Amino acid sequence: MASQSQGIHQLLQAEKRAKDKLEEAKRRKVKRLRQAKEEAMAETDQYRMQRDEEFRQKQAKIMGSQSNVLEEIEVQTLGKIKELNASYSASMESVINELLSIVCDVKPEIHVNYRITN
Repeated sequence: MASQSQGIHQLLQAEKRAKDKLEEAKRRKVKRLRQAKEEAMAETDQYRMQRDEEFRQKQAKIMGSQSNVLEEIEVQTLGKIKELNASYSASMESVINELLSIVCDVKPEIHVNYRITN
């Protein structure tokens, strides 16, 4: 009987050691998974920051070129306005005089389609 109880006791101890080893393996697995998840999150954060920086650089390049285009258009527009104002000032007097002479100098004539009927 003593040998049976000793054998049962050894089996229980072996079962307990196996159970402890399984629990330890599960803890290591959970720890490894948690560590892998943290590493993956760190990598994705790093990749996201890298892509965000590239995006900001491209955006700044595009927006910078657009602002240069806008400045060029603004300069061209102001130059054209000055040119038109100069042309207006130069020809204003002669155009007004010509219009006044056409309107004020009326030459009475009989229209070519007018028929004299008696």
